[in-house]
Amino acid sequence: MKKLSFVIPCYNSERTIAHVVAEIDDAFKKNDKYEYEIVLVNDASPKDNTLGEIQRLARENEGVTAVNLSKNFGQDSALMAGYSVTTGDYIVSMDDDGQNPAKEAIKLLEKLEEGWDVAFGQYEHKKHSKFKNFGSKVNDWMARILLDKPKHLKLCSYFAMDRFVVDQMLKDKNSFPYIWGLILRSTNRITNVYIDHRPREEGKSNFTLIKCLKVWMNGFIAFSVKPLRFSAVIGTLIACGGFLYGLYIVLKQLIYGEPVEGWSSMMTAILLLDGIILVMLGLLGEYIGRMNINLNNTPQYIIRNVYTGEEAKGDKNHAESDGCNSQL
Repeated sequence: MKKLSFVIPCYNSERTIAHVVAEIDDAFKKNDKYEYEIVLVNDASPKDNTLGEIQRLARENEGVTAVNLSKNFGQDSALMAGYSVTTGDYIVSMDDDGQNPAKEAIKLLEKLEEGWDVAFGQYEHKKHSKFKNFGSKVNDWMARILLDKPKHLKLCSYFAMDRFVVDQMLKDKNSFPYIWGLILRSTNRITNVYIDHRPREEGKSNFTLIKCLKVWMNGFIAFSVKPLRFSAVIGTLIACGGFLYGLYIVLKQLIYGEPVEGWSSMMTAILLLDGIILVMLGLLGEYIGRMNINLNNTPQYIIRNVYTGEEAKGDKNHAESDGCNSQL
């Protein structure tokens, strides 16, 4: 019998996570094909008693493991922390808000049984907010351009992976993990399956603009040098344009004897070019800064405690295996 590991990052989910766990139990408790465990990762949720709730669930349900991070590292780092304590043959990642029906995981697992390494859910009718849908589209576009994601492949936060892929992901030492980039780098045996999606019943999404920008930056820089190549191309085009325009001014002066005019246009061009240069320097600085953080072995996450049953298994510092999400 194969074992499933459900990994759920928890943030401000005191009112929803028990319902998610109960749904998983209802969907798989009587399933004679799989045994399962549920790993709940508290990403230092600050506004409610998420930690207390997942500890309660771990005490009352022997199949639940509660992982407590020492600070807020972000969703991708929380997922990596959860993967590090899983023991399953298949790993299912899902959200803590109850929008992902647990029974839909069976469709994802069927694809893994067919031989695929990763199966992403694909929503026929998304119930996210317009802002989150926009963020998902930008992430999808970025993954296609920078990570060579196949155009037909749709990525989402509800997916299942074979143990092989998770083991490859856990070898990554980058201080800024980007889950989709790690998956796309590990295998090309990835598919989609249509699944249901429900409206959010409690609270509001934690997907803020700042978190969105952090995710984009991790994917933008951590897995590709194409931004630097793009900067070089832009710089070359601007230099060529400047040379041709200078040549035009000289020829115009020699042939027609017209004085050089246009102080306003000159200042506009200078400000524009200076702005482009500063953006490129900032991008280069971001690469160098992240290289420095990685060289310092900054952890992706730090696990303070792992709870199974009534007692914590103890403090586990995973600084040697992964990297942090907040130094820049």
